Amino acid sequence: MKALVKQHAEPGLWLMDVPEPETGPGDVLIKVLRTGICGTDLHIRSWDGWAQGAVRTPLILGHEFVGEVAAVGADVQDIAVGDLVSGEGHLVCGKCRNCLAGRRHLCRSTVGLGVGRDGAFAEYVALPASNVWVHRTKVDLDVAAIFDPFGNAVHTALSFPLVGEDVLITGAGPIGIMAAAVAKHAGARSVVITDVSESRLEIARKAGATLALNVAEHDIAHAQKQLGLKEGFDIGLEMSGRPEAMRDMVANMTHGGRIAMLGLPAQEFAVDWAKIVTSMITIKGIYGREMFETWYAMTVLLEGGLDLSPVITGKYGYQDFDAAFDEAATARSGKIILDWTV
Repeated sequence: MKALVKQHAEPGLWLMDVPEPETGPGDVLIKVLRTGICGTDLHIRSWDGWAQGAVRTPLILGHEFVGEVAAVGADVQDIAVGDLVSGEGHLVCGKCRNCLAGRRHLCRSTVGLGVGRDGAFAEYVALPASNVWVHRTKVDLDVAAIFDPFGNAVHTALSFPLVGEDVLITGAGPIGIMAAAVAKHAGARSVVITDVSESRLEIARKAGATLALNVAEHDIAHAQKQLGLKEGFDIGLEMSGRPEAMRDMVANMTHGGRIAMLGLPAQEFAVDWAKIVTSMITIKGIYGREMFETWYAMTVLLEGGLDLSPVITGKYGYQDFDAAFDEAATARSGKIILDWTV
């Protein structure tokens, strides 16, 4: 089969012929239809410091996908050949305290699909049945391909009650934009999203953000004035991992404000802890999705009319992966899809 492989410990990717993945009695073999390019994939392609420490070559990349079940193991139930499926990309141990308590997203031994084991940028991918999500209702294939990052957005946005609240999102990458759409759909009064990329801010406007603010031109206090807020934002969703974004968010929260933090900083940085303490601000770290409560919420949101189409800004055949990755690496694009059926 064809697959995108990190063949060598150096920048680049290689489109290669590799054997189809082997499956056991509890596994599902999936024919891949679409995949989404993630920031993690960009790190691995460029072979930066994080990738050098996290990845062992050779490795098939990719963890955002939708496909059709091609075969199931003898022990697999409730999943059938021909089912349309996506995959939960965090594979957990099943034995630790959190796994045994049903909190699998908190497993200390999580292995990432396309990072710690071969992934979905291939014609076929294998997963344990416990990591397979069957789409029981109609869903657009391109949207189904990005359920993984959509799940990050939903997990972050729904960490705290949103109805009637004023929400600040720092970072208008694809996940931040999806979080803005989710927050508005879920009943937030106003949703402000910040970035320095006007192209991405325009995508956020199409996705339903109340105000998309270029912080190279205006500060967040300006957004408060524009919206008539008197006490600050109720909910913060930090999606950028940028020190200045986190500091600005803390400075603009109301007393008792709540922050969900998905953005992963590249290094340690200082924040105003006195402000956090005296304003009684709650900060919650987010990593991945809750299995499978978040997936259920994603499906229900789409059934309820949530529109993610503005977030998908490019689509390529898998043979044109270099051009697709180049576009995904810009600060202008939304989600970029690779089509494995062409």
